[in-house]
Amino acid sequence: MNSRIPLALAGALALLYTAAGCSKPSGDLKSLASGEMAALKVARGPAPPTAPFKDAAGATHTLAEFRGKVTIVNFWANWCAPCKAEIPSLARLAKAEAGKPLAIVPISVGKGEDETAGRAFIAKNPPLSFYTEPTYTLTFAFNPPIGDMPTTVILDKHGIERARLAGGADWSSPAARAVVDRLMAES
Repeated sequence: MNSRIPLALAGALALLYTAAGCSKPSGDLKSLASGEMAALKVARGPAPPTAPFKDAAGATHTLAEFRGKVTIVNFWANWCAPCKAEIPSLARLAKAEAGKPLAIVPISVGKGEDETAGRAFIAKNPPLSFYTEPTYTLTFAFNPPIGDMPTTVILDKHGIERARLAGGADWSSPAARAVVDRLMAES
């Protein structure tokens, strides 16, 4: 039997696998679940839901718009003290990683006065942008659904959920930056 045929077949399959955007992740995020990231739940999930949310100007967006960047989606509410405590750390992370393939998307689930206060709070934490989805449609469309506030979902550059953290964290900490850096290093 010619041993070149299986080797050629293996090479062709590897090429197709990579061309299809299925490159192997460069590292294990589970090994980074320590310190501020100790509660990080690592999983490779499906693409995120397509449920829309709005920005401060009322324009509609979906998470698919952020493909090509590691996306930190933070569900929070103005009435949630741990949520408000972690927002400044997301702003510090955004400043520290400016110009890199990273999007930080804080989505407020507050309604009425809570939404108005949330908009003002985000304005005090540049460079973050305000996003809102007060119907909870997006939170419940995730699998599993987002239940606790705050909850942060981390999507890779292909828009696939790679990890999530329920509860507050310092997103500018070395442990959090290691997770973000690992995902940004992946192709």
